[in-house]
Amino acid sequence: MSRISYPTDLRTQARTWALCLALVAGLAAPAMAQDKTSFREHSGVLPDGTSWLIRVPANWNGRLLRDLDFASFIHVPGFAPRYDDLLARGYAFAGLARHPLRLWQYDPQREILNLETVQDTFTKLEREPDMVLQYGCSGGGLDSLASAEVYPDKIDGSVVLAAHTPVWIMSSFLDGWFAMQTLLGESYEAAGHGPASDLAIVGLPNAGAGGERSLDAIRASWMAAIETAGESPEGRARLALAFAIGQWSPWMVEGTELPDTADAGAMADMIVASALRIGGNVGGSSRLLFENAASGQQLSGNEGVDYAAFYQNAAPAMARTVEALYEQAGLDLQADIARIDAAPRIAASDYARDFWAADGRTTTGDLQVPAIRIHMLGDWAIPYTLMEGYGALVQEQGTGDLYRQSLVQGTGHCEFTAAESTAIVETLVERIETGAWPETSPEALNAAAEALETGSAPRFIEHGDWRVAAYNRPWVPAE
Repeated sequence: MSRISYPTDLRTQARTWALCLALVAGLAAPAMAQDKTSFREHSGVLPDGTSWLIRVPANWNGRLLRDLDFASFIHVPGFAPRYDDLLARGYAFAGLARHPLRLWQYDPQREILNLETVQDTFTKLEREPDMVLQYGCSGGGLDSLASAEVYPDKIDGSVVLAAHTPVWIMSSFLDGWFAMQTLLGESYEAAGHGPASDLAIVGLPNAGAGGERSLDAIRASWMAAIETAGESPEGRARLALAFAIGQWSPWMVEGTELPDTADAGAMADMIVASALRIGGNVGGSSRLLFENAASGQQLSGNEGVDYAAFYQNAAPAMARTVEALYEQAGLDLQADIARIDAAPRIAASDYARDFWAADGRTTTGDLQVPAIRIHMLGDWAIPYTLMEGYGALVQEQGTGDLYRQSLVQGTGHCEFTAAESTAIVETLVERIETGAWPETSPEALNAAAEALETGSAPRFIEHGDWRVAAYNRPWVPAE
């Protein structure tokens, strides 16, 4: 697709200024291409400062994809192939750029309402779409789930990629970090790095409480603790236990191969590398984003949590690794779990929970329109087990006929291939048009994706030994 090009003659400069004025007003003229128009483009800025972008391919099939990140990521290498493939197949996009103050003012509810506004703009500028699908990854994935549950009136279904749910993700991260804090303090002190109290996981700078030490200093302490743990059989075993309790993937490093789960040494190596990969995100990825939204209040807590029971829910691949590493290190696994259970607990803020309980800010499983969800096993930002927890919640709510999900064998965050993305979009379209899901086993999804000839490979897999007995941290607001 060609890009907009503006010649320098006075007449065209005048047209360009007119277009700029339209952008300020929030309505843009169709995009002009140098040779031919392969798509029409509109863009603008909403009253709250959020930029938006619409693209309508010349071969538009009448279907519109609404996406939180379209305006931000249309040219980002990890995202562009997915957008390009869908546009080439006739799908139009209407989406947003993430607000520049999002780190301090994150609100998925506002994002969804902004997407609805841009959808209305699309209809005014083009026409009413025949079908509207919410589409998004990470925060956009939450927008997709919440739209399907609470804001379904303007969409026909949702495509959900690597979705987070703030209370869920922060609780899952808290469990693993809490276990590491409990188990790694002694070796940290013995190595001469400082007191175990250096290993803070709550009340961090820019999370509301401040503190005497900078966030950089706290990160450095954690990296030292993880490196020290990785140098001994005891430390490696304890890192593995923390990952199992948190229900984290041991495989979080881009460009690496998934270890043989029967090789405890290779699994331990990967766990150490993964711990170092996330060591800079103390307390969990996006913690600042979620807590700042709730005035910096503590979002996750573990009062009343039974960590012995949580360990029993570990994925079989992780439980085998933990038990093998504990045996090799000559440690008492049950004694270490008891230490974690006996450690002083952390209380969540009622204020933060009330904020995140509002419409659009969490998920309940009460789907109103069909949704299909995928997640990468090696996602470092959001544990894949959140998807398992949501699948169970949907069954509890009795909305299972509206929902399908699949695991993808890959690392990174939101780094799905065009084959995977387009396959689930087309699967959802078939569900909406026929009222019945096509086959959605990994084998069927891989076959459908390969038939699309996107130039990329699909990687759908069975959960197998990665399936947890139960997701430890589902949270649904009280009625």
